[in-house]
Amino acid sequence: MNLILLGPPGAGKGTQAQYLIEKYNIPQISTGDMLRAAVKEGTPMGVKAKECMDAGNLVPDEVVIGIVRERLQKDDCSQGFILDGFPRTVPQADALKETLQQLNKEIDAVLALTVDTDALVARLAGRRTCSVCGAGYHVLYDPPQEAGVCTKCGAALIQRDDDKEETVRNRMEVYAQQTLPLVEYYRKENILHEIDGMDSIETVRSNIEVVLGNNP
Repeated sequence: MNLILLGPPGAGKGTQAQYLIEKYNIPQISTGDMLRAAVKEGTPMGVKAKECMDAGNLVPDEVVIGIVRERLQKDDCSQGFILDGFPRTVPQADALKETLQQLNKEIDAVLALTVDTDALVARLAGRRTCSVCGAGYHVLYDPPQEAGVCTKCGAALIQRDDDKEETVRNRMEVYAQQTLPLVEYYRKENILHEIDGMDSIETVRSNIEVVLGNNP
């Protein structure tokens, strides 16, 4: 089962990916993880990536694609994989398609978790984290017993910078500009499945199972 997981920050990709990992016994592969692993292992593409990063430059697409190719040939991908955070652009999708053809692989399904921007902002902006023990809360859905105070240890709760409304909206805008074109790309490939990410975790999971045909 070879899958691509699309969705903006906070859409629940991580939660659903964990379920898919356990159900199909396949690895979740993110761009960041691949880059770090390739650099650590000193693979040919990892060496090139490190040169770019050490120089303060973005890692070019051809190097990222090379790292993806290296990663997909590892033994743990023999039964499938979940690509998370890659591809991010249409040129990357084109390069991925060509790479998979060379490896005699293909994407079985692209799962796109769709969300309502305002609802997602409310979901993320309401999150609070304990400054001491790290316990998580939500001001609406899972509030502490006392506002602003951790129920577990009594320390102050904080709002992470990346959960602030302005930051969340900026991240959503970047996602829309860079990644939403992939929705149309994979729709034309007839492998796109849009799933309402605002439903409950259980409902989203059930809808994914329907899409994938409850394959063992």
